Amino acid sequence: MSGTSHNYPPDKPYTVEYYYKAKWGYADEFIRLYKKNHYPVLKKQMETGRILKITMVKPRYHAAEEGRWDWRVTIIWKNIQVTNDGFSEEKLSRQLFTDQEIFRKEEQRRFEILIGHWDIPVVNVDLEDEK
Repeated sequence: MSGTSHNYPPDKPYTVEYYYKAKWGYADEFIRLYKKNHYPVLKKQMETGRILKITMVKPRYHAAEEGRWDWRVTIIWKNIQVTNDGFSEEKLSRQLFTDQEIFRKEEQRRFEILIGHWDIPVVNVDLEDEK
């Protein structure tokens, strides 16, 4: 992941929201593949301490097409450095999934049925601060 901020405190957790928008009619297939192939990679990173927390939400109702998203995954990283430290998810995936041909085909399919994906780093706003 690129685009790290020079002003972000290096010792603080770093939160990024990842949005996914699937083609109409493919939501169930996308989430099945996400849970099967990508979530285990994220969970393993949690076990190592790179990720502190992972949550996923979906909208309760449909939005207008231009603003529609199907899932928001929020990841709280240990700090901003771990998001750009050269860690290889590919190497971890090879360890987790012995049949790499199936894994690659399913991951390719997961991205084929997406029509949008964006990542938004977020920061907390102190509402009590008078400044």
